[in-house]
Amino acid sequence: MTMAARRSLYPELDPHDSGMLDVGDGQHLHFEVSGNPDGTPVVFVHGGPGGGTGPDQRRYFDPEAYRIVLFDQRGCGRSTPHVADGADLSVNTTGHSIADMEVLREHLGIDTWSVFGGSWGSTLSLAYAQAHPHRVTSLVLRGIFLLRESEIDWYYRGGAGHLFPELWEKFLAPIPAAERDGDPVEVYHRLLHSSDPETALNAAVAWSTWEGATSTLLPKPERVEQNSEARFALAFSRIENHYFVNQGFLEQNQLLANMDSIAHIPGVIVQGRYDVVCPATSAWDLHRSWPSSTLHIVDDAGHSAAEPGIIHHLVEATDSFRR
Repeated sequence: MTMAARRSLYPELDPHDSGMLDVGDGQHLHFEVSGNPDGTPVVFVHGGPGGGTGPDQRRYFDPEAYRIVLFDQRGCGRSTPHVADGADLSVNTTGHSIADMEVLREHLGIDTWSVFGGSWGSTLSLAYAQAHPHRVTSLVLRGIFLLRESEIDWYYRGGAGHLFPELWEKFLAPIPAAERDGDPVEVYHRLLHSSDPETALNAAVAWSTWEGATSTLLPKPERVEQNSEARFALAFSRIENHYFVNQGFLEQNQLLANMDSIAHIPGVIVQGRYDVVCPATSAWDLHRSWPSSTLHIVDDAGHSAAEPGIIHHLVEATDSFRR
C-alpha cells in the first residue's frame, strides 16, 4: 500500500495520546501514540541526529494493526530544552538516547516493540536493539548509517563533493579561507558554537542545507527550504556535529561487531542505490553481517524516505510484520 492509499483509507490519523516525558538531566521528550491502542507496538526513530517527527511518519504503519509511537529525541523537534534555546549537549549521547527509549517504552507499558528507523535512526535503532535485544520483535531500517569514520569522511570531508561541486562550495563557504585545508567537521564545531549568533546561524544553515540538497535523487527545493529554517537548522547541525566530533559515542565498527546479539531478530533493510548521504556499501555490509535480514536496494532512489520506491518497500515491510 502507498502513502496515498493510506491517506485515502485513513484520512484522519491523529494521536490518541501525547505528552512530554521527563527522562532526567532536565530533558523532556515529546511523544505521541496513534493507531490501534491494542495493536502491535512500533516505535519510529527519526534521523539526524537532530531531526524530529511529523504526521506523515505515522503513515508507514497500518493504523488498524499498529500502536504507533513517535518521539522527538533530546534537544530537537518539540522536546525541551531545544538546542536553539541552549540545550545542554553534554547530556545528549547515544547512550542517553538508548536509555530514553527504554524510559518511553516503560512509560507506555509496552513489553516489546518493532523498531523502525532511517539514516541516523537506523544507527540508533541498531544500538538500541543490541542493548535491549529482548525488547525488539523486528527491525525496519532505511538509508543505513553505521557511524564509521569512513562514512563521515565521504560526506563531510569532500567525497560527496565530487558529485555536487556547486553545493560543496556552498557548504565550505562559512569556513574561513585559511582553514579550508583543515577538517570541516572540526571547523564547523567551532562555528556552530560561536558566541556571534550570526556566525552560528550561517554555519547551521549551510550545514543543514548541504544535507537537504543532496538527500533526494532529483532536486527538491522545498526540502532545502525546510532545512534552512533557523530553529531547525540550529538543532539539526549542532546535534549532528556534536555526535560526529565524538564518533557517535560508539567504538569504530561497534554496530557490525555486535550483530551476533541481534542475529535472531528479523529485519528489512531498504536502501536507495544513489543514496549520497549514506552510500549503499553500509547497507551491504550490514546485510552481510545479518543473515536473517532482507535487503531491498531501490534503483531509482536517493537517501530520502519520501522517494516512492523507498516508501513502497518500507510500507511492504511494516505490513509483513503485522500481527
